[in-house]
Amino acid sequence: MLGVRRQRTGRLYVCDGGALGSVTLPEDATDRGAESGERPLSFEVLVELAAVVAALAGAARGERGR
Repeated sequence: MLGVRRQRTGRLYVCDGGALGSVTLPEDATDRGAESGERPLSFEVLVELAAVVAALAGAARGERGR
C-alpha cells in the first residue's frame, strides 16, 4: 500500500498496481471495509434481484395503465 486518502465517502487505499501504475480502491473493496452482507453477491442472488425489479416494473406499468 502506498497510502490512504480520506474523502467524504470514506477511505481510499492507493496501492502499487505494477505495470498499471497506482490503483485506488475504496475501503469497502478491501478486508478493512464494513462487514459483508448476510448473503454473498452471487449469480443466483442477481437473478433473484432481477426478478424482483421486473415484477416491480410490471406492477408500476399496470398501475399507469389504469
